Amino acid sequence: MSLKKVVILGPESTGKSTLSAALADHFQTYWCQEYAREYLLKHGNKYSLEQLTEIAKGQLALEDAYTQKAIDDGKSLLFIDTDMQVMKVWSEYVFGTCDPFILEAHAQRSYDLYLLCAPDLPWVADELREYPDEGPRKELFAIYQSHLAMQSTPWVVISGLQEERTKMGIQAVEHHLMSC
Repeated sequence: MSLKKVVILGPESTGKSTLSAALADHFQTYWCQEYAREYLLKHGNKYSLEQLTEIAKGQLALEDAYTQKAIDDGKSLLFIDTDMQVMKVWSEYVFGTCDPFILEAHAQRSYDLYLLCAPDLPWVADELREYPDEGPRKELFAIYQSHLAMQSTPWVVISGLQEERTKMGIQAVEHHLMSC
């Protein structure tokens, strides 16, 4: 049995972490948290392009650790809250460029399914979030959607309230990964 990896991505405050945790609970497996939250809480929410690369490296290390743990424990699924595609989009959106390390890591990693969270939940403030206005959230969503449309990995838009999102996520995983 091989490990299937599902990435949950989307603009900030779209329920990615909540969905990741709910899906991991439903499928009795693990989920890899977003490393950026840990990093920014420790180092402050002002960051440079170089720090974004540090965050990307931390995300990859965390993903690798959870991947190994899931394999060691015989799990068939791993949910990942944020990947290098998110780091690429974020870097280009904030800085207008992206470190080659992130681009290369993005090109080398492969996943089995993407769940793209729509920005239809109310924005919830926290000390790390940057874009409370609806415009940037919709713009970032469109960027993610455009990137996903140009690759071969299946992807599903997840929308609605949290219970609906969880149900849609479960159905997407069952349809795309469990029927194989």
